[in-house]
Amino acid sequence: MRIDLHSHSSVSDGTDRPAAVIEHAVAAGLDVLALTDHDTVAGHAEAAASLPRGFTLVPGMELSCAHEGASVHLLAYLFDPAHPELAAELERVRRDRVVRAEGMVGRLRAEGVAVTWERVRAIAGDVDGGDVVGRPHIARAIVEAGAAEDVPDAFDRWIGSGGPAYVARYALDPVRAVRLVRTAGGVCVLAHPARGEGALTGAVPDELVERMAAAGLGGIEADHPAHDEAERGRWRGRAADLGLVVTGSSDDHGELTGRRLGCSTTDPEAYARLVAPATGASPIAG
Repeated sequence: MRIDLHSHSSVSDGTDRPAAVIEHAVAAGLDVLALTDHDTVAGHAEAAASLPRGFTLVPGMELSCAHEGASVHLLAYLFDPAHPELAAELERVRRDRVVRAEGMVGRLRAEGVAVTWERVRAIAGDVDGGDVVGRPHIARAIVEAGAAEDVPDAFDRWIGSGGPAYVARYALDPVRAVRLVRTAGGVCVLAHPARGEGALTGAVPDELVERMAAAGLGGIEADHPAHDEAERGRWRGRAADLGLVVTGSSDDHGELTGRRLGCSTTDPEAYARLVAPATGASPIAG
């Protein structure tokens, strides 16, 4: 069984519709896929409606968190999206994403970059009310405007942490986020812990991981395309030390990442252990 627990669709910052993500996952030889768009579950219905027989969808999302001013990402699975406190936090996060994106567009224009808010919104799209505007959408608009060679260059030049058009936004404390997802019946995995920003200098601090584990963190995404072998080994060791599951995932964003679904996968026994405590939702079988 081939299991990929981290993917994105056009509901957030991927390039493919949720149904197309499922299609690509099947073509990649996967049996189980988690759809984990940023701070939204809006793509789950379309993805579930397109499942072929024998294929399983794990409803999830990638939750925006922050620690000491730097980004920490939490993969949440099988939670109840209608849980009042979680739903309220997600609405606040999505609302502030729009405020932040508008601020970035304003700063870009002040720097002479011909990016418009209308174009950024058009790139982001709008699927089932789950429109999530993210920096990758702004980056694509920057490339279109000729102010960067590609999306990574747009981040490096303009909208990465510390860049001239960077704007901070609201995000949850990671420990509180773990508790919140667990209260909503879900399970959590720390996403790509060796790939951080700003004050984290590329890695989530051990002390924070320990506090997240004590709060109910279920796993660590050690096997990620952005991690080299040394980083994968280090985070596998941390997971073992803390009694956490090790997951592997593609973090696929469609064209932006070269459609790499299945390039890293999760062991079936680890997957079974991870999802066992979930009570907020169930995997959806085609």
